[in-house]
Amino acid sequence: MDYWVDQRLFLNRIKGGSPQHLAEAKPMTRRGGHMSLQETNKALVRRFYAEIDAGNLDAMDHLVAEEYVDHNPPPFPGLEQGRAGLKQALQIFWEATPGRHEVEDQVAEGDKVVTRLTAYGKHTGNLPGGLVATGREIQQSAVAVHRVHDGQLAEHWSGRDDLGLMVQLGVIHLPG
Repeated sequence: MDYWVDQRLFLNRIKGGSPQHLAEAKPMTRRGGHMSLQETNKALVRRFYAEIDAGNLDAMDHLVAEEYVDHNPPPFPGLEQGRAGLKQALQIFWEATPGRHEVEDQVAEGDKVVTRLTAYGKHTGNLPGGLVATGREIQQSAVAVHRVHDGQLAEHWSGRDDLGLMVQLGVIHLPG
């Protein structure tokens, strides 16, 4: 069964909407049918990355649950918990390494979406921990798992190539 998503229609229907509108939005396929719950959840995760890429952190208020749980250690010490902490981390990254995310693959089952992606950017600003801007182009591959609840991202787990990123930033030098 094909689910060719008309992204524009879906994003226009939910863009800027309240969580209630997100829950009520029924994305359409190009054939006029409604998307499955798994396809809707995958589209939500893709929109999450698109809004990050656009620097639209206000969209997180609609896309991410207030009690959002990131099961990975925070990227920087001292960040708040929940959606507020996520927005703080995204703001830091957006200012220091503006760029984009490219979704390579997505698989969804039940309320979870697994996304394999690559982030691309340029290290133009300082990062916490004394990481002074290098001007270097960077990329980082990752696999992220999001749990969706009531039309919002509620939980997150990920595996990222942090070692590769630190090498690109010149923080770590590999032998050889």
